[in-house]
Amino acid sequence: MTSAERRKSNELLLNILPEPVADELKRNGEVRPVFYDSVTIMFTDFVGFTRTASEMQPQELIEQLNQIFYQFDAISHRYHIEKIKTIGDSYMAAGGLPGQNTTHPLDVCLAALEIQQMMNQLLQLSATSGGTPWQLRIGIHTGPVMAGVVGQHKYAYDIFGDSVNIASRMESTGIAGEINISEATYEQVKFFFDCEHRGKLPIKNRGEIEMFFLQGLKAKYVDKNGVPNARFREIYEKLKAGAKLIPRNIA
Repeated sequence: MTSAERRKSNELLLNILPEPVADELKRNGEVRPVFYDSVTIMFTDFVGFTRTASEMQPQELIEQLNQIFYQFDAISHRYHIEKIKTIGDSYMAAGGLPGQNTTHPLDVCLAALEIQQMMNQLLQLSATSGGTPWQLRIGIHTGPVMAGVVGQHKYAYDIFGDSVNIASRMESTGIAGEINISEATYEQVKFFFDCEHRGKLPIKNRGEIEMFFLQGLKAKYVDKNGVPNARFREIYEKLKAGAKLIPRNIA
């Protein structure tokens, strides 16, 4: 294999697997499953997608989905979140893997808010231009997962466990235009974000779970342009370096 062919092969592999996982596969010929005691998982799904899809030409549908998911990928990358996969009109990503970190609940919530803002802008644009009125539900949950590579001929990096199912239910029990988070995620981010308590709602095979709508960073953590301010970034960097959150010190 020439150096150009090897480079192309590596690029293709990195489009499928996270870099550390791809390196392990090349080095050992296999990837060992890894247990993560805490990651934050995000699911998104378009409301009424089946009806919308039936009213569009296939090429137009794929082009629009590709443009939207392209932006989701960019946002995920910006917040160091790993895209896991797309399933039809559903987008799945997770923070805190394959490299473990302590900021993944904040990272995923910030990414979700940016995705929400982007989709709201797109919805407003479609209202004036007669375009497709894409409406999105977002669900988030924090918990343990097992991660690994599945398949022999078409590799796929995936995550497994009850936390994945709960995150999916957070999305499906959400409301169009809102970000629905579980109590587990809320407990990790409540000192930084304003949230609306929804109460306990039933989800399949899990009984009732406390849920909250994520509304945005608290006023003391944003600047006049509505983006994270120096105070937030300072605390974030300390948390990233391993500091523990002590509520009375950030109130």
